[in-house]
Amino acid sequence: MIYQIVGFILQIAEGLLAGTCLLRLLFHFQRVSLSPNSGNPLGAFVFATTNWIVLPIRRLIPALGRLDTASMLSAYLIILIKALLIGFISFGSQSYSLILGVSFFSLLNMSLSCLNGLVLAYAVMTWVSANTAISDIFSRLVNPMLKPIQKVLPLFGGIDLSPLALLALIQIGLIVLQNLQSEILGLFA
Repeated sequence: MIYQIVGFILQIAEGLLAGTCLLRLLFHFQRVSLSPNSGNPLGAFVFATTNWIVLPIRRLIPALGRLDTASMLSAYLIILIKALLIGFISFGSQSYSLILGVSFFSLLNMSLSCLNGLVLAYAVMTWVSANTAISDIFSRLVNPMLKPIQKVLPLFGGIDLSPLALLALIQIGLIVLQNLQSEILGLFA
C-alpha cells in the first residue's frame, strides 16, 4: 500500500514537472513568449515550475535554434529520477540501461500525451468561442500543427475536422511508440 501511495505521488510530481518542461519546450519552439509583459497567462506558472532545473542546465547546454534542449533534458531527468526512485523503492535489481530506455520512451509518451491534451483543449475552446488570452496561446501552439492537415482535409459543412485528424495521428503515434518500446526494451529484459 505504501509503495502504491508513493508511486502515485511520484507520478503526479513527474507529470506536473516534466509536463511543464515540455510545455516550455513547445513555447520556445513555437516562439510564444513567456515573459510577464507578453500577456501570456501561463508564463509565470511555467517559469516558477521549471526555472529551478532548466536554468542551470541551460548554462551548460544552450538551445539548438528553436529546440530548447535544456527544457527537453530537464523533462527527461525528471522522468529518469522518478524511474530510479521507483526502482529503489521496489528493491528490485534494475538494469540501469533498461531504466534509461524506459525513461526515454516515457518522455516520448508524455510528449505525445501532452500534445493530445493541448489539441483537445484547443478544440474545446474553438467550439465554445472562448476569446481569452489562454485560447490565443493554445491557438498559437496548435495551429502550426493543424495547417498541413487543413491543406489536405477540407471543411465539412463549415466544420474544421483537422483537430480530430491530428488527435487520430497522435493516437496512432502512441500505438506505434508502445509497440516499438515493447520490441526494443524486450531485447534488454
